[in-house]
Amino acid sequence: QVQLVESGGGLVQPGGSLRLSCAASGSIVNIATMGWYRQAPGKQRELVARISRIGIIDYLDSVEGRFTISRDNAKNTWYLQMNSLKPEDTAVYYCNTEPRILDWGQGTQVTVSS
Repeated sequence: QVQLVESGGGLVQPGGSLRLSCAASGSIVNIATMGWYRQAPGKQRELVARISRIGIIDYLDSVEGRFTISRDNAKNTWYLQMNSLKPEDTAVYYCNTEPRILDWGQGTQVTVSS
């Protein structure tokens, strides 16, 4: 089965930026809608952004204008550029298809704090 590896998280001050990456072990990026999800402590996992096979993009309202999702089909990788980060963006971020069909990866922790 295709496996997913997220990276790029870290600790950042409010207003800062991070770029998350998700590498897939197989050639799935060019045939599926890919998404970024997040799960904050005590909350359900939510879809933050998705990008379709043909490049149609949707964002969670709370990140619209601050986050940018992109994909590199040749590298089986997709990205989430996060700007103007807020404390409420603190969560573990995961990538997967949308709808989810793969096992979850380990995620990458994003902490926004001064």
